[in-house]
Amino acid sequence: MRGRGLGRSRLRASDLVQLGAHGLRARPVRAVLSAAGIAIGIAAMLAVIGISTSSQANLDAELDELGTNLLTVSPGRDPDTGEVLPLPRTAASTAARVDGVDVVSATGAMKDVGVYRNERVDPAESNGLALLATDRDLLRALRAELSRGSWLDRAPRRYPTAVLGERAAQRLGVTGPGERVWIGDRYFTVLGVLSPVRLTPEMDTAVLVNAQAAERYLGYDGHPTLLYERSPDALVETVRARLPRAVNPENPQDVAVSRPSDALKARQAAEASFTGLLVGLGGVALLVGGIGVANTMVISVIERRREIGLRRALGATRRHISRQFLVEALLLSALGGVAGAVLGAAVTAGYAASQDWPTAIPFAAPVGGVAATVVIGALAGLYPALRAARTPPTVALSSA
Repeated sequence: MRGRGLGRSRLRASDLVQLGAHGLRARPVRAVLSAAGIAIGIAAMLAVIGISTSSQANLDAELDELGTNLLTVSPGRDPDTGEVLPLPRTAASTAARVDGVDVVSATGAMKDVGVYRNERVDPAESNGLALLATDRDLLRALRAELSRGSWLDRAPRRYPTAVLGERAAQRLGVTGPGERVWIGDRYFTVLGVLSPVRLTPEMDTAVLVNAQAAERYLGYDGHPTLLYERSPDALVETVRARLPRAVNPENPQDVAVSRPSDALKARQAAEASFTGLLVGLGGVALLVGGIGVANTMVISVIERRREIGLRRALGATRRHISRQFLVEALLLSALGGVAGAVLGAAVTAGYAASQDWPTAIPFAAPVGGVAATVVIGALAGLYPALRAARTPPTVALSSA
């Protein structure tokens, strides 16, 4: 029969935490360096995920603003000769009659006509600009904006006026409305300059003129080379299926319909794949940090054999010793995990602010990161804890 006070030895959870924290405080430099390995791994993964998520949030916001309901209609090619099959002159008007269409605008490329700053520029220096004949609805169809000046509808349709894309204005040296550029064999007055158009970046290097003026002064034949169409989101796919027959009833197979926003979504998917690679690299860094924790704990066991022996001689069981070192490893890893989560969030917020993006960090990322460090800490501290528990009191004391 056991006497009073001789019951089973117990070590409370608070005592375990205090013992583990004391072990870290006794060697602060080593603890900080070991925790830094974990912190770098967590910060790297969280920053990559956070920056990728912030980029996606910014792209989604832009798509919401620009709309994913923009369709482009372009001519197909002859399967035998490869020649471009022109769209009918009436393509825009017939497309506008399709149920569900909100707005349609046509552009016609004039590849044989150059655009220059003045008539003295060498014709070979074309600056890679595209001259497009268009109508008054283009601005509304693209949801584009003017950075300065006004649109083509502010002047008579047959008057020689032009609106320049942002990069076109830079290449021509045009700083604002009222200046003139040489197109074909005459000067055209610049009415305005477009802001960059995200969904249709080809507009940045375009010079836009009224279709009527293009026919009168530049020999435009009236056949559009591209249509831009918008419809309600719920009807996009329906309109998309109807447009080829509406544009070219006799040969609908010669008409191609695409959605510019698909290119942005494809880019987003490519970035997601790249993000997965970077997260993998962060995982490697996290593994290296875990090895550092294990190494620190093994060295700690070797250096503290006298302490272990003394505690064993005073009645501490193997279970007490193993739990002490396991808790110490967990605290060390948790310290690195929290520091890494804070650092990763700070890096994400700073980078997002520098790019003018919204900061978007999934809640599961920091929580999962800290949880991962706890698991790594448990695995890293398991062997040192078992090794410390297996140390006999007599051997430990004899090493003093």
